[in-house]
Amino acid sequence: MSKLKFLFPLFLVFLSINTFAQRDDIGNYEYDKEYLFGLNKNTNGGLIGGLVFKAGTRLADDQFAFWGIELSNVKNPKEARYNTVLGNSYIFGKSNYLYAIRPHFGREIILFKKAPNQGVQVSALGAVGPSIGLIAPYYIEYAVNRLETVTEQYDPEVHQSRFNILGTGRLLQGLGESQVAFGAHLKAALMFEFGVFRSNATGLELGYMLEGYNKEIPLIPTAENRQLFQSAYLTFYYGFRK
Repeated sequence: MSKLKFLFPLFLVFLSINTFAQRDDIGNYEYDKEYLFGLNKNTNGGLIGGLVFKAGTRLADDQFAFWGIELSNVKNPKEARYNTVLGNSYIFGKSNYLYAIRPHFGREIILFKKAPNQGVQVSALGAVGPSIGLIAPYYIEYAVNRLETVTEQYDPEVHQSRFNILGTGRLLQGLGESQVAFGAHLKAALMFEFGVFRSNATGLELGYMLEGYNKEIPLIPTAENRQLFQSAYLTFYYGFRK
């Protein structure tokens, strides 16, 4: 992810600080609840790293308590896509998916308030919660010979020829065979809110997350696998307030 994407919101913040000093109505808008929906991009995920929902409640003029839940697909850094002779794509060496379910609780402190209909609001937040990891088998379609193919979980001892792989299994195939890993996660972030209307919220959350499980997750059997994951992330939020 380009560093410019992370620096651009910060640039907007500095531009807006002068505006804050000149406005008499800074913070002159009140709401007690907010509900946000988000799309996540992180260094351990793909094009879309996950989906997020967050609900917040005002505790003080500049402080919120919130809870949320995140659904994310966690990848091994060694994953690389290849094309088959049929034009399908697959990840060679991958044996399992890791789907992370992360309920969390946290606090958000408003550092800079925005005017009702313009400017940028900046908040610092921290959250912690349990992690539930679903370890689902990664299925491939494999040519045993010229006439026979099988669809089964990738096994490096059996599926040794990359050129015999014809594609992957069906969407969510093997999810019902998932094993479960338990763990915990924590994150710290800055939230930049650009909403124009008082009842709506639009913004970006940039942060860092650390997550650990009770066992090593075998995503790629022939590569180094982990039970501790860390990532930088960006989440785009849209929601409403009341």
